[in-house]
Amino acid sequence: MPGYLLSQGSRVSCAHQGTATPTAAFPRVTVGGQAVVLLSGPWTIAGCPFPPPPTSNGPCVTGTFTSGTVRVTAGKQPLAIQAAPGTCVPTGVPLIAMQTQVRVRAS
Repeated sequence: MPGYLLSQGSRVSCAHQGTATPTAAFPRVTVGGQAVVLLSGPWTIAGCPFPPPPTSNGPCVTGTFTSGTVRVTAGKQPLAIQAAPGTCVPTGVPLIAMQTQVRVRAS
């Protein structure tokens, strides 16, 4: 599935609007001056307002994208793309890529 590459400058969040930050960027490859993000690394989530136990199972702490590029790699590793589904832990809600660069599209 083709999609725009995610970079360190991409705006990604959990479904509760907590801000996600990538932990596995590849600085040798950049798009729009920002390092691309590898699929292998989790995203750390800060500011998730979902209540903790026993009220709920929140807040969101980390998130991962479940699929990425197949044909385009950086350091022989697949990259995260905007069109890929993602999941947050421990809540299981979607990890959403809301804004990214729109010049480089890969599959």
